[in-house]
Amino acid sequence: MSTAKKQWISDKGFFYLVLGITAVIPIAVIILQMLPEVMRPGITFAKSLPKLNAIINSLVSIALLLGYYAIRFKKDKSTHQKYMLTAFILSAVFLISYVIYHLSAPPVPYCNEGSIRYVYFFILLTHIVLAAIVLPMVLYTIYFSTSGRFDRHKKWARWTFPIWLYVSITGVVVYLMLAPCM
Repeated sequence: MSTAKKQWISDKGFFYLVLGITAVIPIAVIILQMLPEVMRPGITFAKSLPKLNAIINSLVSIALLLGYYAIRFKKDKSTHQKYMLTAFILSAVFLISYVIYHLSAPPVPYCNEGSIRYVYFFILLTHIVLAAIVLPMVLYTIYFSTSGRFDRHKKWARWTFPIWLYVSITGVVVYLMLAPCM
């Protein structure tokens, strides 16, 4: 039986699934921010989430690096898959926490002055843009791996890995730079 017949979903079907998931998340965040205060979780609860999100992003970075090491230097596919699945699950948990935070708390303006302000906004802007781009890339990279198309998985992973790592690291950096302003 060919690989194409073993797939549970077609490439076209998966494209529409990825498109839907990618569109729903920012739309959900925007809609949730417009909810009345009484429908949002308490601000006390929300104030703990940025630190939790930074911890989760740190763990995602570690899992990504360990997964890369396992496949690149040890050629251990099983360990690589476990670390990458861990990174994906942690990223999903982060996303849920991120949405809850933005549902509950008003935006925090950056409080520092001078050239560091430009550095912060550059990091923040690249983080946001690449975070939006990396989600479908991660989904496709996983899709090609789980459908047994390792040649395509490897091609996608060459781009997905550094962008995903950058997004997870800059998430922590943004938190650390914004923490004094909270």
